[in-house]
Amino acid sequence: MNIVFAEPIGLTVSQKKSFVEEIEELGHSVRFFDNIPSSQDDLIKRIKDFDVLVISNYKIASEVIEASENLKMIAVAFTGVDHIPMDLCRSKGIVVCNAAGYSTQGVAELAIALSINLYRKIIPLDNATRLGRTRDGFLGGELNGKIFGIIGLGAIGERVARLALAFGCKVIVWSRNVKALEGVDFVELEYLLKNADIVSLHLPLTDKTLGLINESNLKLMKPSAVLINTARGPIVDSKALANALKTGIIGGAAIDVYEHEPPIEENHPLFSVGNTILLPHIGFATKEAICARSDIVINNIKSWITGKTENQV
Repeated sequence: MNIVFAEPIGLTVSQKKSFVEEIEELGHSVRFFDNIPSSQDDLIKRIKDFDVLVISNYKIASEVIEASENLKMIAVAFTGVDHIPMDLCRSKGIVVCNAAGYSTQGVAELAIALSINLYRKIIPLDNATRLGRTRDGFLGGELNGKIFGIIGLGAIGERVARLALAFGCKVIVWSRNVKALEGVDFVELEYLLKNADIVSLHLPLTDKTLGLINESNLKLMKPSAVLINTARGPIVDSKALANALKTGIIGGAAIDVYEHEPPIEENHPLFSVGNTILLPHIGFATKEAICARSDIVINNIKSWITGKTENQV
């Protein structure tokens, strides 16, 4: 098998060395690219003649799959696979495996950190201090006693729920998957939006979740409520969110994901509103998570080669 890492995924030197030695000993070959593809055409050139593709969150167009006649397996160094043409892969018998669970703790901790940042206004107050100003009458809020609404109770949503409970929050959840979780109340979406002080999104992007947080649903939220999105950008209608922030329909928002990967265009609607925290997709970006992700990807490839496929999507 010919294996290509079409973009870097954060392998350590020792991980890369060990993997190459093991794979070559089995009679396979590996090639690494140390930068992301410049275009879909560049991606096609990179993976031509390879059997196994390793990709992180770089979008793969259908024409790339069509042009890759030897492709048999895609090892995705990411949890979500909405950037992969899954139906086409299935029709061609291409196995797709993800790195499920690698960033659960990192994303959950970021969701909590963003909630605290919005309530305590840490970023603007840091700026004020550097300019020689005082708190100027500012009083923040505490997570303790707040109603923390979680939309989607997968592994990350569950971890966020446990952290929120530890901070003294009342946790309510709307999810298609109902599981027993002590201290958590499952409610309807409308109830959650109307009652939560914090609404944190932890859903995959699907046809049903696309644009879920739209104008009408934002209007259900409290004027003091804040929205946290560390899931997928298109779950939120950015224009509707920007308008809700401008007009005081909700109190604030912290966003780590967008309609596409950063860099984000200068005229993005959220850049023109205040009381926001906008991050360049860092939920998964911890040393611990990247190390775990690399181990999962390597194991997915080795397992597939030996006929024991793991983490197939």
